[in-house]
Amino acid sequence: MSSINSTFIRPSSFYISGLYNVPHARYYYMFLCFVYAVTVLGNSFIIGIIYLARSLHTAKYIAVFNLALSDLCGSSALIPKLLDMFLFENQYISYEACLANMFFVYVFMTLQSLTLLAMAYDRLIAICFPLRYHAIVTKTAMVLIIGAMWILSLSVITLMVALVTRLTFCRSTTVNSYYCEHGPVYKLACNDNSINSIIGILCTSTLLYIPLFLIALSYVCIGFALQKILHGVEQVKALKTCTSHVILVAMFYLPIIGVYTAGRITSVNTNVRIINTALSQTIPPMLNPIIYTLNTEEVLQSIKVLYKRTKVSSTITTRN
Repeated sequence: MSSINSTFIRPSSFYISGLYNVPHARYYYMFLCFVYAVTVLGNSFIIGIIYLARSLHTAKYIAVFNLALSDLCGSSALIPKLLDMFLFENQYISYEACLANMFFVYVFMTLQSLTLLAMAYDRLIAICFPLRYHAIVTKTAMVLIIGAMWILSLSVITLMVALVTRLTFCRSTTVNSYYCEHGPVYKLACNDNSINSIIGILCTSTLLYIPLFLIALSYVCIGFALQKILHGVEQVKALKTCTSHVILVAMFYLPIIGVYTAGRITSVNTNVRIINTALSQTIPPMLNPIIYTLNTEEVLQSIKVLYKRTKVSSTITTRN
């Protein structure tokens, strides 16, 4: 332990406990290795398609691009370090590295949440105000929205992590989680950590519960609009444009909010919490590009066009 002054004591490192007394836990971590490989390939593919296909250079796909980037970076902030700790038994992490790990995991999780909200806004305007859609949801407007999301995420999470530095750790330095999770870290402190608890609740409410509420509200408005404007087959066609987004929202919010809510209401077994939280943070980034590729006609069409263009280019090169 290294003492900063007579009041504050900072540990040289934390010990990340991970799953406790779970048989064959290594297979679970190996599964996460597979999840990460698919996540990297899938999201890199989506980023590449959106970048290369001019037809996808629209406001909607600026948000999709940001979601894929957030998924890729969020998984990269979490899974490689997790695998290093538990597959190679390197479970000690320095104080500074722990705060950095906490910062990047939460920043990109926040961006995923806010990007899903931006995509809900896009669908709301497209269905409720179709004639004004291209005037309201411009590429410039979406870039400004995405920029504001990045500023908000970086600012809020920087404050949350900075407040951890005011804590003194004079007892245990064992973090009962699979990464430097905010709750398990600040609860180890010996001095007053009430402000950390408050900022944790505010961050969860502002960056998870409120976006989910606004997304739900947007779909209530969409439902009313469809009842007034369209009927029968036309309603089904309009709803199909929202299918991919609804699936993404359900996969991201329901598991993670379920875990956080259960943790507030009652005590949850550490191993159960770790498994549920890990899956809710790693599975959606893996499945998001698959869902968007399979359910979005524009993306499938762009892939076909790029494939044909590549095939023609390779044929011309071979002949020359």
